[in-house]
Amino acid sequence: MSLNSTASSHPSYFLLVGIPGLEKHQFWIAFPFCLMYAIAVLGNTTLLLIIKTEPSLHEPMYLFLAMLAFTDLVLSTSTLPKMLGIFWMGSGEIAFPSCLAQMFFIHTFTSVESGVLAAMALDRYIAICCPLRHSSILSVPVVVGFGSVVLVRGVLLVSPVCFILHRMSFCQHHVISHFYCEHMAVVKLACGNTRASYIYGLFVAFSVLGFDIILISVSYTVILRVVMRLSSREAQLKAFSTCASHLCVTLTFYVPALFTFLTHQFGHSIPPPVHIIVANLYLLVPPMLNPIVYGVRTKKLWEGVALLFQRKGT
Repeated sequence: MSLNSTASSHPSYFLLVGIPGLEKHQFWIAFPFCLMYAIAVLGNTTLLLIIKTEPSLHEPMYLFLAMLAFTDLVLSTSTLPKMLGIFWMGSGEIAFPSCLAQMFFIHTFTSVESGVLAAMALDRYIAICCPLRHSSILSVPVVVGFGSVVLVRGVLLVSPVCFILHRMSFCQHHVISHFYCEHMAVVKLACGNTRASYIYGLFVAFSVLGFDIILISVSYTVILRVVMRLSSREAQLKAFSTCASHLCVTLTFYVPALFTFLTHQFGHSIPPPVHIIVANLYLLVPPMLNPIVYGVRTKKLWEGVALLFQRKGT
């Protein structure tokens, strides 16, 4: 059967090669990635279980954290199992529909993660700047509404990306120099005019990341001004400590994400192995770090763990 079937103009499968230039080392590179994935799955699953079973954690901060944990599980699971299959078993083939599905989940939940991080920054802003009104402004229905909006935003913005690619024609070359179906990596294989897909991809990236980064920056600028005016040194340190973990997680997501996006557009001199490894960082490092950073620094989560074990008789 030829790659381009008579019923459609796209190939029956793509071939993911992993990291070009490092094929001989991919078997060993997979081990730290596998360890990071195991930590991400264990940590985020534990967070979801604790927040679900402990009623005292049904507050805005922890509900947003549960959304982040679920998003991280989807992001890491969308890429890592296939990557390990490529690195350890050489199973790089991925069917065209599966490639589009992987692309949809990766880019949709990247948008969701960005939206949840922005919502968490807004939560910190309200908690520090309007502490007496925090519970009335961010009620549980409002938090659920935030989560629904960022999910719908991701689905509505990313769905046309997959639809446009499904309608495009592809040349005989079907090798993707990556270990997952990244949008621009697939677009480069298309024949004919790819301008619509290219422009729409830019629009989605700038509208999602741009808006969320501006919201986070404004929130923390106002927070910093309010904290610096506090008379108590202890209160200042407590406020800084509360925001430090969120800023750390935010930077580990946005820095590699922006690097990956800008490299596709302008960084043609960046070696492909560097670009591809960094592209994996924002899909794996934040999911691994989030449960560690929030779990270690949040006393109520530790109390939730203790209560969970007590109920199980441990």
